[in-house]
Amino acid sequence: MLSMTGYGKGGYEEGGVELAVEIKTVNNRYLDVSIKAPRVFSAYEENIRGEVRAMLTRGHADVFISFTDKRDKEKKITLDENAARAYMAAAERVKELFPQIADDVTVTSVMRFPDVIKQEEAAAADEVLVSAAEKALKEALSNLNAMRLREGEKLKADMLSRMDVIEGLVACVEKRAPLVAEEYRVRLETKIKKILASEQPDEGRILTEAALFADRSNIDEELTRLGSHIAQFRAICKEDIVGRKLDFLVQEFNRETNTICSKSNDLEITRLGLALKNEIEKIREQVQNVE
Repeated sequence: MLSMTGYGKGGYEEGGVELAVEIKTVNNRYLDVSIKAPRVFSAYEENIRGEVRAMLTRGHADVFISFTDKRDKEKKITLDENAARAYMAAAERVKELFPQIADDVTVTSVMRFPDVIKQEEAAAADEVLVSAAEKALKEALSNLNAMRLREGEKLKADMLSRMDVIEGLVACVEKRAPLVAEEYRVRLETKIKKILASEQPDEGRILTEAALFADRSNIDEELTRLGSHIAQFRAICKEDIVGRKLDFLVQEFNRETNTICSKSNDLEITRLGLALKNEIEKIREQVQNVE
C-alpha cells in the first residue's frame, strides 16, 4: 500500500554540473503533475511528466529542478548597437545642457549601461544536462516511493486496527439482533394486557404483530454483507494500488450501516450502528490519502 503523500530528492554532481530534483506529492483524486524548472528544460518537461506518471497513478506532484553549470563553455556576447547609440546621444545632450560637468564617459562605462551588452543563454539543455536530470529524477522518484511505502504501511496498520474494531461492533450487533423481536413481543403483550385490564389478549394477534416486526427489523442480510466487506477490505490491503477500491468499499460499509440503523428499532443496535459509522468515517479519511 502506498500513501499519496511523500517527498523525494535526487542529485547529480559531476564535471562541473550540479543538479537537484525534488518531488513533493499530496493527495488528489486524479494524477496532476506540476513542473517548476529553468527555461532550458522546457522541451524536456513532457519527458519528466512521463517518468512521473510511470510511477504514480493518483495525487498531485510538484517537481522542482535546479542546477548550476560550472563547465568551461564558450559564451556568446552580443552588443545592442541601438541601445549604445541612444545612451551616447543622451550623454551628449547632458553635456550640452551642463557644460560645467566633467565628461567621464568611457567605452567601459557605456558597456555597463543596461541592455548594451547581453550574454545569450542556451535555449535548451544539452545532452549532459538532460542526462543529469534523468539520473536525478530517477533517484528522486525512488526516494519518493520509499517514503510513500513507509507512510502507506502506517496507514494500512491504522485502517486494519479500525477494521478489527468494526468487526467487534458487527459481532455485538449480531448477538443483539435475535433478542430484538422477542423483547418487542414481550413489550407488546405487556402493553395490551395493561390496556385490556381484565380481558385476556389475543395471543395469536400478538405473535402475528411480533412476526411482522421481526420481518421489518431483520438485518441478517446487512450483517452478512458487512462480514463480506470486512474480508474484502483485508484482502485489498495486501495489494499495492488500493485507493479507488477501498474508497468504493467504504461507501458500501456506510450503506449497510445506515440500513441497519434505520431498520433496527432498537436503542442498543442504533448505538452500535453509530459507533460503526464513526469508525467507518475515520477509515474513509485515511483512504483519501492512499494511492
